[in-house]
Amino acid sequence: MVYQTASEWRSAINKRILLFGMSGLGKTFVSNMLRASGKWFHYSVDYRIGTCYMGELIADSFKKKAMQVPYLRELLLSDSIYIASNITFDNLAPLSTYLGKPGNIEKGGLTFSEYIKRQEQHRKAEISALLDTPNFINRSEELYQYDHFVCDSGGSICEVVDPHNLDDPVLNCLSKNTLLCWIEGTDSHRKDLIERFDRSPKPMYYEPNFLKSKWAQYLAETGQTEYEVDPDTFVRWTYDQALAHRQPRYAEISKWGVKVRADEIAAVKNVNDFEELIACALERRCERG
Repeated sequence: MVYQTASEWRSAINKRILLFGMSGLGKTFVSNMLRASGKWFHYSVDYRIGTCYMGELIADSFKKKAMQVPYLRELLLSDSIYIASNITFDNLAPLSTYLGKPGNIEKGGLTFSEYIKRQEQHRKAEISALLDTPNFINRSEELYQYDHFVCDSGGSICEVVDPHNLDDPVLNCLSKNTLLCWIEGTDSHRKDLIERFDRSPKPMYYEPNFLKSKWAQYLAETGQTEYEVDPDTFVRWTYDQALAHRQPRYAEISKWGVKVRADEIAAVKNVNDFEELIACALERRCERG
């Protein structure tokens, strides 16, 4: 780890941390707060994925739709209009919309083969974006002259690394350059996340074996063909299982760093509160041995 003790963290001239955990537990909230202080550089992995690694794929999907509309087709072919996503740290809808959901095309779904292809594109993009972290640490210090660095990782980091493998290239890269910090939710948080997802089901990335097994299980239980599946119903059905699937993976990754509770993150009001919380997390780790 970059910081072995609370005193090392507190005295560090340049603090570097990576936050991970399920969406909705405070990663982006804290990252935005740190950035607003003017001393922390905020590196969003999802933003990097959506702009650098999948930006062209996303824009091409928009253009493909536009080519189906005669009015827009002529304008596009004559370079009279420009089509691009307006992705931001706070609005990642272009990325999630492109990732999509499998099922009935008339209900906005994708064929399962197309869905798997996009999932694989995301997997490669996420690994690349995570491995870009050291470069952005250097840029934040040398180019922009920020004192500190926070990496706001996606909720699916646990799906693209193997925490049991001490030679995992992504975790080795990240742990040598940042302090990995898991924001751990409770059963109550999990219930809240499920209720929120039920209201607005969003696409997400899944580990390939998990996804394929759940897709086969869903088709078997419902007796539907892939073309009959309601996309929203499938991702709602999968979400609770995905949370259960991810929890032990997050816990294993936290052994490469520290963990804090989601309620502790919710109590953070300023930069000093956050820095002290991380110091406490390091103290707890040392006490556990």
